[in-house]
Amino acid sequence: MIEQRKINIQNKKAGFEFEIIDRYEAGIVLRGSEIKVIRNGGGSINEAYCLMRNDELFIKNMNIPEYSHGGYANHIPDTQRKLLLTKRELNRIDSKIREKGLSVIPLRVFMNDRGFAKIEIGVGRGKKKFDKRESLKQKDTKREIDRVMKKYK
Repeated sequence: MIEQRKINIQNKKAGFEFEIIDRYEAGIVLRGSEIKVIRNGGGSINEAYCLMRNDELFIKNMNIPEYSHGGYANHIPDTQRKLLLTKRELNRIDSKIREKGLSVIPLRVFMNDRGFAKIEIGVGRGKKKFDKRESLKQKDTKREIDRVMKKYK
């Protein structure tokens, strides 16, 4: 159980490219060989995005490579997968997606306490170029302040 908590596949570019407004935790519908790959730390959500179809939320371009010991019953690496959310959360996300400029972005994949694979998704607005420069400036000043504080401790 302790090893499962260490699994944390992140989308590092999402925080830089998007201003996250809301966050949700969703389950993922996976096949047997897919969950084995995720438990081994494989998978990528860097190019992934979410879309609504028939009042259900799906994740597309989430790359889970084939399981090395899978054999003939292996899964397709780049298929779209269904996300499991409550009806209220789906309605809330759907109403926000309909607003201009908002989209649903996967932020990270992790394992919960019971051993299920979960994905954290965020509803966000894309940052403009000056917003990105501002966040880089804030990161640099925070790093500089931490460096000076460490010197005086």
